Amino acid sequence: MLGTELANKLKILQDILAGFNGVLVAYSGGVDSSLLLKVASTAADRVLAVTASSPIRLAAEKEAAQKLAEELGVEHVVITTAEMADPDFIANSARRCYFCKKALFHTLQELAKEHKLEVVIDGSNADDSNDYRPGSLAARECGVRSPLQEAGINKSEVRQLARHLGLPNWDKPALACLASRIPYGQAITREKIEQVAAAEAYLKQMGLKTVRVRHHDTIARLEVDPDAFALLTEAGNRRRLIDYLHGLGFIYITLDLEGFRSGSMNAVLPGLG
Repeated sequence: MLGTELANKLKILQDILAGFNGVLVAYSGGVDSSLLLKVASTAADRVLAVTASSPIRLAAEKEAAQKLAEELGVEHVVITTAEMADPDFIANSARRCYFCKKALFHTLQELAKEHKLEVVIDGSNADDSNDYRPGSLAARECGVRSPLQEAGINKSEVRQLARHLGLPNWDKPALACLASRIPYGQAITREKIEQVAAAEAYLKQMGLKTVRVRHHDTIARLEVDPDAFALLTEAGNRRRLIDYLHGLGFIYITLDLEGFRSGSMNAVLPGLG
């Protein structure tokens, strides 16, 4: 049962979506965009979900997104993006996400025109305005709307609504592209992306849900929830993990005692540390 305030926000969201003459949903398969797609599937007259596929995104996420879109009965398209061919992106400045999102949203706007859909929408929520998100500037420049944000729905409320509406991924851990594991100023390479992807997949196989492997050249800095520290430091698990990560090319393996922090790489930016 939803409280009155959250029920009102859901109604505002439905009204926003119903007011468009067709929507294209930038759909990653995360909780935010899944909720947006779920509500759009009943509130909007025409809906197209579009998921980007590239080396910086886990293949399993694309597959999960495809499955949920099918369950929702929404037309779904997967496009291939080429971030790794963009010199501005691989240079990995603090504006990395801007260049990525700018190219993506430009492509989505072209798709929306092709399908005669009025607007491109994304899953940014009300809390995102409090974080460093250069991709939000790209969204505004490209005319992308953020209905969850416009309805005042924050991250906690996204999960409440997703659970209320029966979405199976309502408690899915937050995700970010694999490039976010590499410190600003260090070039993004396919080798680094593959190292991170393999390392995080191994940790998830050990039973961890929330994982980040930050790539500091020869150092793998592991961010996990503090309640998982004991699992990683148990003698047998620790030895197997060290051996596996050494096999990927890391020389030093560290466990970050602060635990998982979304956007921890932003700590080096002025005013955000």
